[in-house]
Amino acid sequence: MTNPDNTSGSQRLNLEKMPGHWLLARMGKRVLRPGGRELTNDLLSELGIGPGDYVVDLAPGMGATAKLILRHHPAGYTGIERDEIAAARVNDLDDNFRYRCVVATAQNTGLSDNSAHVVVGEAFLTMHSEEDKQKILHEAFRILRPGGRLGIHELSLRPASLDPETQKQVRGDLTRAVHVGARPLTSTDWQALIKRAGFKIRYESDAAMRLLEPTRLIKDEGLPRALKIVFNILRTPVARRRIRAMRGIFRKHSDHMGAIAIIADKPKS
Repeated sequence: MTNPDNTSGSQRLNLEKMPGHWLLARMGKRVLRPGGRELTNDLLSELGIGPGDYVVDLAPGMGATAKLILRHHPAGYTGIERDEIAAARVNDLDDNFRYRCVVATAQNTGLSDNSAHVVVGEAFLTMHSEEDKQKILHEAFRILRPGGRLGIHELSLRPASLDPETQKQVRGDLTRAVHVGARPLTSTDWQALIKRAGFKIRYESDAAMRLLEPTRLIKDEGLPRALKIVFNILRTPVARRRIRAMRGIFRKHSDHMGAIAIIADKPKS
């Protein structure tokens, strides 16, 4: 990986302004989920994806979860990714004609009604307004077959009774740190949102939000890649400054930030 701070001023400005998750990806990070690989594995295990399932993956990004899904050899896989470069990366994961990633939005996938058995979405609903969150969940409900499963893994606020003023402060600090709107919800509010889209909650799990802590970094990425990421950050002053600020916010609000995984079913009738 080249050192972004040895590139042009416009590229350095890009590092200053780009969303936090893409900055981390530029440094080599592949697992960009708030609950880490462990909570993703928990989510996929409970979803029980099998060879008879058609899976829709909303905003697969770097493709880390897509790789895990494809290990289950589903009958079909469609990633919905608005970024063309990310979509191309996911398409390179497997040349099976039944597996594809298309350029579209989670609000308007372009897929047929009742065409999927499983819809998965990780760490992207958090970045949408409540109105768009609801639109995305309604779209997931539309494309799922009766009895189909929805699985999400998102940033959460805790405890469930967290007062509105503290919620506002956490969201504001996060937004300023990651340079993209961050609107995590409490577990109660996540469940209510999903239920309003017509789903029935079946499963919930949570984890600490330790995305930038050394132990989580090694656990998620493995020691060799973790060391490479640290090296890239250390030699890139813009990234080092921004990532230090992000970790500072995560630590400041550690008592009120977590990760949540929820599985919900579309009723059979």
